[in-house]
Amino acid sequence: MRGPINLLHNTTFIRPMDKTYDPHAIEQEWYRRWEAAGYFAPRGDGAPYCIMIPPPNVTGTLHMGHAFQHTLMDALIRYRRMRGNRTLWQVGTDHAGIATQMVVERQLNAEGKTRHDLGREAFEKRVWEWKEQSGGTITRQMRRLGDSVDWSRERFTMDAGLSEAVAEVFVRLYDEGLIYRAKRLVNWDPVLKTALSDLEVISTEENGHLWHLRYPLADGSDHVIVATTRPETMLGDVAVAVHPDDERYRHLVGKEIDLPLANRRIPIIADDYVDPEFGTGCVKITPAHDFNDYEIGQRHNLPVINVLTPDATLNDDVPEAYRGLDRFEARKKIVVDFEALGLLEKTDAHKLMVPRGDRSNSVVEPYLTDQWYMKMASLAEPAIKAVEDGRIRFVPENWSKTYFNWMRDIHDWCLSRQLWWGHRIPAWYDEAGNIYVARTEAEARTKYQLDDTLPLTQEVDVLDTWFSAQLWPFSTLGWPQKTQALETYYPTNVLVTGFDIIFFWVARMVMMGLKFMDDVPFHEIYITGLIRDEHGQKMSKSKGNILDPIDLIDGIELDALIEKRTFGMMQPQLAEKVSRNTRKEFPNGIPAHGTDALRYTLAALAGPSRDINFDLGRLDGYRNFCNKLWNAARYVLMKLETTPAEGSDVEYGVAELWIRSRLARTVAAVHEHFGTYRFDLAARALYEFTWNEYCDWYLELSKPLLDADTPTAKRNGTRETLAVVLEALLRLMHPLIPFITEEIWQKVAPLAERAGDSIMLAPFPEADDFAVDADAEAEMQWLMSFVLGVRQIRGEMDIAPGKPLPVLLADAGDTDRRRLDAYDGLIRSLAKIESIALLEGDASAPQSATALLGQMKILVPLAGLIDTAAEAERLERQIDKLKKLEEQSSRKLANDAFVKNAPDNVVAQERERLDEHRAAIAKLEEQLASIQALA
Repeated sequence: MRGPINLLHNTTFIRPMDKTYDPHAIEQEWYRRWEAAGYFAPRGDGAPYCIMIPPPNVTGTLHMGHAFQHTLMDALIRYRRMRGNRTLWQVGTDHAGIATQMVVERQLNAEGKTRHDLGREAFEKRVWEWKEQSGGTITRQMRRLGDSVDWSRERFTMDAGLSEAVAEVFVRLYDEGLIYRAKRLVNWDPVLKTALSDLEVISTEENGHLWHLRYPLADGSDHVIVATTRPETMLGDVAVAVHPDDERYRHLVGKEIDLPLANRRIPIIADDYVDPEFGTGCVKITPAHDFNDYEIGQRHNLPVINVLTPDATLNDDVPEAYRGLDRFEARKKIVVDFEALGLLEKTDAHKLMVPRGDRSNSVVEPYLTDQWYMKMASLAEPAIKAVEDGRIRFVPENWSKTYFNWMRDIHDWCLSRQLWWGHRIPAWYDEAGNIYVARTEAEARTKYQLDDTLPLTQEVDVLDTWFSAQLWPFSTLGWPQKTQALETYYPTNVLVTGFDIIFFWVARMVMMGLKFMDDVPFHEIYITGLIRDEHGQKMSKSKGNILDPIDLIDGIELDALIEKRTFGMMQPQLAEKVSRNTRKEFPNGIPAHGTDALRYTLAALAGPSRDINFDLGRLDGYRNFCNKLWNAARYVLMKLETTPAEGSDVEYGVAELWIRSRLARTVAAVHEHFGTYRFDLAARALYEFTWNEYCDWYLELSKPLLDADTPTAKRNGTRETLAVVLEALLRLMHPLIPFITEEIWQKVAPLAERAGDSIMLAPFPEADDFAVDADAEAEMQWLMSFVLGVRQIRGEMDIAPGKPLPVLLADAGDTDRRRLDAYDGLIRSLAKIESIALLEGDASAPQSATALLGQMKILVPLAGLIDTAAEAERLERQIDKLKKLEEQSSRKLANDAFVKNAPDNVVAQERERLDEHRAAIAKLEEQLASIQALA
């Protein structure tokens, strides 16, 4: 058994705590100290543990999704650091090709310039200047969130080392025949004039039209009707398709159609793709402007006719009347011309999914261009096997199905983007169009034995941003060089990311890791849910429901919040709606909560659900939790300062053995939940122990135990336990709430004889640091149940909390009597009891309120305690009020229309409400009868 805490005699070790918890007074200062001291860097000789941060866009700001995932990653890193691992949280940002180029181009436009006025080299220089001056917003916000990343190793996907890795991978894959150039359909943004990935295309339902057009047969015998939402593309039609089993059109297969306006003949073909039940069962085939049509065209060897220019005007391959028209102007003219020819069957209003570029908001076109592609099938096979054989594990496991579904039906990847900002493709062309791929132009001349006088021009396109991102787990560690970091930290331990980029990033990292490192990039993939607003709606600018994590930390006034949510909205009516909703939801703005409260809230929400509703009420609750911890620490420090230790004896009573036992179980639970990525369960276990057991029970128990008449050894045991349990609890909570725990720990650690410069470098508690004592827990459970029974009677009878009560006990067994004798003082103190008497034999009890503790009855005689007339009147008023509510619910449920038409959950809720009313009425009537019996 350890000795007394001698440091307590010297109060200079105890630095005073502010009376009020103010997170802003401590959070940024502690982060500055941690970073300056280099505490985030790997240290020690423990097993390596590494997490790669999903690199946020350098143009970005911290949104709720970032805050959520960063909180969980930081918790894992801090947990592992405290457990002795050599932890590396690799940090960095992505160059975000399109987003960054747009930011700088807007700056140029404001100056009356375009990037073409500057030229490519000068434009790239301008982007680098912007990145250095303004690109660090998100990293500053990461510091506010407490991210303990190793800033000394910060990487950027366009820095020299990562650019070298990109070129190396591209050249190797090209030399193996896995990268090639081809003319195919892509998602084309006519405003940005570049191909887009599927992730950069947002399809939303919009109101449109479905035009039914007559296509005459070439022999003049009849016509077929096709329906289209894009009439302008009919100028590129090369066939009309029907289902081979459709009896209506089987006789027409092989015949030709005179394509109106285009002066061309096209065939009628049969293809299983056509749905006979949709529309007329006839489908126009335009391979150059529809992905499905392109596949049909390939199957039937149809020509491909492109009718659009890169900016989505009609090109010279259409009749002269339509050349140069914007696609939407051409649409109007073609509809008018069909109507003039008597070939417009009808026009229907039609809702359709419209694909738009997520940056430009322009309607995206399927467009036929020359692009660079990567063959994916052979790379996917080993990546599928790595998950099948368990080398990589998804958490939750069900996300592996999503991964398999995409990987087993994978298509070649369009790598190129028509931008200036990004990794320029390492390929050169001669005047004849021959391609030479190499890391540099000099290497290309050597590799392909080219004469120095042969003019070469480098490819103008850059690589899709995801190309460099897929190399992140090893390029950030120094590959293609063989570095110590690469040897130590690859493969990494866990990837924390969202389900929306399993295809675009996660799967590609697995393929590249196996290809170039001959090993998986990580062993576990923890997929988080999507943070939504409290109503379950996705947070978006258009909905005006975005919550900025920094606003939750620092607070924001209503007018500033409205301005932030409506800034840049082009539709006044939408801005007014957002303003109205914001005023309703946040009439006083958003108060400051501090980082720790936000982190704890996010951890508590981190269950296995796909969608997570963020409730500001829970944030308020965890702000109160931090305040509760702060006040508990102030109490402990005050008690240890004002209650001196005497002698060297230490004795633990049942309360001390109980709280240490409960702490041991809590430590074990937290370890288990961190191991299974159940941050919500870890947060719950910590909350329940801290609030319910340590603060609400043990701190209250400590008050009588520290009285002067308590034996010295027991008082020393209480003092030591107060400090030791609090200190261990702070370490236990540190991964989730790092700032407040550090601030308090600095004051408490010396009292618990814990040395160290920072809590983040202190050891994480282990379950065997404290002993589980089932007997002490059983004893304390009885004591607490006794006290709660008395408190329940107080509440039901509306007796003042501080009024001393006489208590009678009936049917007390031997164990009850022993415990009563052992804990008499604690019971009297906690339950505010003036006397306790046992009813022996057949002795009758006076009219009393009763609580049960096992077989024993806890009786509080009511005579003289309450004003029976006033109490009866109060209960009658409550009963009358509840009966009115009961009647309302009964009427609702007796209404057949309500039961039939209301949603099932609403009806169920009403039935539950009726049951609650009835139960409450019965309970109050029972109390009323007891009161009336006293009159």
